Amino acid sequence: MLTVVQAFDRAPIAEIATDDAAALERKLRAAEKVFRDRDGWLKPHQRITILRKLAALMQDKRDHLALQIAREGGKPLPDAIIETNRAIDGVQNAADELRNFAGREIPMGLSAAAENRWAFTTKEPIGIVAAISAFNHPLNLIVHQVAPAIAVGCPVIVKPASTTPLSCLDFVALVREAGLPEPWCQTFITEDNSLAEKLATDERVAFLSFIGSARVGWYLHSRLAPGTRSALEHGGAAPAIVDRSADLGKVIEPIVKGGYYHAGQVCVSTQRIFVHDDVAEEFTQMLVARVKKLRTADPTLKDTEVGPLILPREADRVAQWIKEAVGGGATLATGGQRLSETTLQPAVLLDPPADAKISTLEVFGPLVAVYRYVELDEAIRQANSLPTAFQASVFAQDIDVAMRAANRLDASAVMVNDPTAFRTDWMPFAGRRESGYGTGGIPYTMRDMTQEKMILMRKS
Repeated sequence: MLTVVQAFDRAPIAEIATDDAAALERKLRAAEKVFRDRDGWLKPHQRITILRKLAALMQDKRDHLALQIAREGGKPLPDAIIETNRAIDGVQNAADELRNFAGREIPMGLSAAAENRWAFTTKEPIGIVAAISAFNHPLNLIVHQVAPAIAVGCPVIVKPASTTPLSCLDFVALVREAGLPEPWCQTFITEDNSLAEKLATDERVAFLSFIGSARVGWYLHSRLAPGTRSALEHGGAAPAIVDRSADLGKVIEPIVKGGYYHAGQVCVSTQRIFVHDDVAEEFTQMLVARVKKLRTADPTLKDTEVGPLILPREADRVAQWIKEAVGGGATLATGGQRLSETTLQPAVLLDPPADAKISTLEVFGPLVAVYRYVELDEAIRQANSLPTAFQASVFAQDIDVAMRAANRLDASAVMVNDPTAFRTDWMPFAGRRESGYGTGGIPYTMRDMTQEKMILMRKS
């Protein structure tokens, strides 16, 4: 049995049964059986109907789903409501995408040998999808992995994070209620990493969708069976550049949201802030004043802005990073105090050493670091200095500065006057280098979960 607790106060919520190796084998066999039976594949209109009904069922349970996110994952309730709304929209997005999800014509007749032929492609589901998810968006990440599989007709086995399985279980129950037969969407609940690896690397799995740590993701990637495709979504230490032309009155709120949303437990959380020396003093004062006002409390309360970290050991780790940075010469401008077993006061560090953990690794906690710069290219060089690269920001009213930074920042997306953590569920979302592999976003995942087949017809 797995005991699920509230992230904030560690109070037990539920006990749920876990799956063993025999259960995994049953689930893989069931998924393989329905996929091999082509006559039993659901038609696109049937999948659209299921997804639309699923969205309606989720809407009816929106308040329950949001409160569950806040309890098991620790996300503040206002943000949990937003996550639930996004998840509902994501399911609808997957259904809508099917209206334009098609192959293409391959031109023939371009040479004498290709005369009197017509060729086109169709899209087919790739096969069984193994989806291994993360705790920080326990409903919407599941939607990002499962809804595309349902939409394109892939059987999917989804393993949620062991800290946040309830949102996944509720979602899959609604999938069944919407009319999708069980073998097409199954959960796999385990705390056993070897069993999770067995799911990911089974030769019957055609596609691995993994959201989590780079260490685990790249290891699983290296162990995949021949031919298995994958998408990996990891994280980074997202940089934001604040130019001297930036309107500071409009900069603080997006930077604070980007840095402290879900206590910084987001793969594109704003972490390293490079501020032009001309405005550094004023910016720092404004930032610190706003961070001090953040309401850090029980995430189920309606006015909470920052909740807990997912586990006590994560709070221990972030506190240690702060201590090490200060020991290396950084200034702790505010925060860092332990408020509970899993909760830290949001913190701001000024000018930590270049080799400090906060400067080089993903903190995944309520902590940002501020660095001064004089030359824009030096700030860009520092922003690009890590082996991770995901999303980045530049805040500037000077269009030349904004465009130079946008063109030179090593990132899959550069936000101009918006936080690094901005995302819509239909846009491409991808980490570079160590930060990931493949492209997320519901339409893009649907493409990854299919393969094209060309059909050529010759005039007799």
